[in-house]
Amino acid sequence: MSIETPDWVKDAVFYQIFPDRFAQSSRVPKPGRLESWDSPPTRHGFKGGDLLGVAEHLDYLQDLGVTAIYFNPIFQSASNHRYHTYDYMAVDPLLGGDAALRELIDAAHGRAMRVVLDGVFNHASRGFWPFHHVMETGSSSPYRQWFHFDEGALEAGRTIRAYPEREEPLDTTNVPDAQRAGEGSMEAFGYRAWWNLPALPKLNTDNPEVREYLFSVAEHWIRFGADGWRLDVALEIADGSFWQEFRRRVKAVRPDAYIVAEVWHEEPRYLQGDRFDAYMNYPWAAAVTSFVGGPYLDRRVLRQHFGLDETIRGIDAEEFARRLERNFSVYDPAVVAVQLNLLDTHDTPRFLTIAGHDSASLRLATIIQMTCPGAPSIYYGDEIGLRGEQDPGSRGAFPWDRPETWDHDLLAFVRGAVAARHANPVLRRGSFRVAHATGPVIGYLRAPVAGVDGAATLVAINVGHDDLTVEIDVPELDAQVFEAALWAGMPDANPERLAIVNGRVAVRVPARSGVVLQASIA
Repeated sequence: MSIETPDWVKDAVFYQIFPDRFAQSSRVPKPGRLESWDSPPTRHGFKGGDLLGVAEHLDYLQDLGVTAIYFNPIFQSASNHRYHTYDYMAVDPLLGGDAALRELIDAAHGRAMRVVLDGVFNHASRGFWPFHHVMETGSSSPYRQWFHFDEGALEAGRTIRAYPEREEPLDTTNVPDAQRAGEGSMEAFGYRAWWNLPALPKLNTDNPEVREYLFSVAEHWIRFGADGWRLDVALEIADGSFWQEFRRRVKAVRPDAYIVAEVWHEEPRYLQGDRFDAYMNYPWAAAVTSFVGGPYLDRRVLRQHFGLDETIRGIDAEEFARRLERNFSVYDPAVVAVQLNLLDTHDTPRFLTIAGHDSASLRLATIIQMTCPGAPSIYYGDEIGLRGEQDPGSRGAFPWDRPETWDHDLLAFVRGAVAARHANPVLRRGSFRVAHATGPVIGYLRAPVAGVDGAATLVAINVGHDDLTVEIDVPELDAQVFEAALWAGMPDANPERLAIVNGRVAVRVPARSGVVLQASIA
């Protein structure tokens, strides 16, 4: 089977927005008191960000170079993150409702920006109307098969215990697989709950009516104007045929819709052209963070997330090269070109906090992010130096009214890096080859391929603390020269032109920095 992925994603730079925390608009009335915008975020507090606030800041995003926005869930929910959906067919009124989404999508499309929504189809909430129906009517409800209930208890008329005194996950001896499966919740609550959280009843996606409902939700919002779906905990719907039909239905409405799944590990089976287009590329992020963060990594912060402490550790250039090459070889090139290359998300501590507040680590990671195959994704506020530990710390409000707190040098650097990616098609669609990997320095070449115009580009990254000159093999570019292709904030430690002699070039790479050089005919 030939694998086809959306062509526009290859050129995209994404910006992930947590809607409650990005921007407020005075045009969206709020029903009551909100948590102070500038106060530290809390697990349950609402700060009142909305979709019209995003629409009113599209100039900022466009100036940054963003061409696609990925939103955390926007549908009606009683949680600030909105992964507890109670109506999949309506935008939350706190975000401005359907009308606000209409205005935002139209405004974004008018700027050639795409909009990708978050689909939470593995579990719903206690407030989801079919679940509420069963809570009210028990075994008589026609929706009882939409979830995984204790059928014997329902038939016996026993109460569904959806609001226990203890809301935390049940003790499963720190076994994540048991939590995901909802082991223990059936006995404790009378139904299977995701990670044993009573607020998140797991949907029965084997049920034909449930499947049809969820597929109709997916189709509706694509028809509304969304450009794709990010799928929450996608592999926890283990039936591959569900995602095959999901893809067929979505692509029938919009063939170039982007379907990207939240998957934290390497899993080639579901990226064969019949289910998802791509994954959120957490293995790539772990490799990048491990290499650039090195001795700055904060292990206390990493231990706040069980997966990160296992996958992020200091590595040298040789190990980084192996992990990059593995990441780019295990999937089809059409998939690699559209993987969502993130550095952090709402589910992790912020990158700067993981990296011990070392801004050089973030700059190095940004160079790699903007020069690697795949679609870069910036988590809102990273570009101005926002920090934060694991949820809720990583979900702080964007400080629009306090620009004095922004790292303006970092912002200029990120803006320049994004512009460099947009300026050279080779950085988005060219080939990738590691050309040097020794100690603290990696060098890789992005080169033109058939149908891709642009200059071959050499990227050299030095994570060490000494300026180094390295000789890099680039035999395919013999008789050419490299010219600096730098952006604001990157030091220029090389002559204006570097000759390639006998297929090799000597490049000086400053400590804790990088150089990006474009080739031209001598």
